[in-house]
Amino acid sequence: MTTITLVQGDITRQSADAIVNAANSSLLGGGGVDGAIHRRGGPAILQECRALRASRYGKGLPTGQAVATTAGDLDARWVIHTVGPVYSQSEDRSDLLASCYRESLKAADELGARTVAFPAVSTGVYRWPMEDAARIAVETVRNTPTAVEEVCFVLFDERAYDAFARQVG
Repeated sequence: MTTITLVQGDITRQSADAIVNAANSSLLGGGGVDGAIHRRGGPAILQECRALRASRYGKGLPTGQAVATTAGDLDARWVIHTVGPVYSQSEDRSDLLASCYRESLKAADELGARTVAFPAVSTGVYRWPMEDAARIAVETVRNTPTAVEEVCFVLFDERAYDAFARQVG
């Protein structure tokens, strides 16, 4: 059974086998978590992302999918990039958000990662409501068979931490 822990802080300062990046589909960096991971991780991450774009993901990484690269200068072995959905009031995209967590855990299993740090995917510029995002994240991690021993949700602020804490119980 996977242990779920919570930390309020900066995901780029965490120590884990794999750190999950809430990436944009270009894989070339951006704002929020994505930009922070690329900045702190250094050029090795961008180099591998460019190689992925030149080969398997010429049109970008599809929403809900995940792919791993080196972690560069981060205190991790790998970065698992996943593209969360943009929130929509008119279309239920919760299956795509859940897929981000499932596919990231699948990638972690393929790598042999035992500890994984996740951000709150899609809750920044993609505007997913925090309470709902926390529910989907925690339920999906709890219900996804994985060899990962510990999932740590790294939440940027107190509001996010509190929302996830209510779901973890």
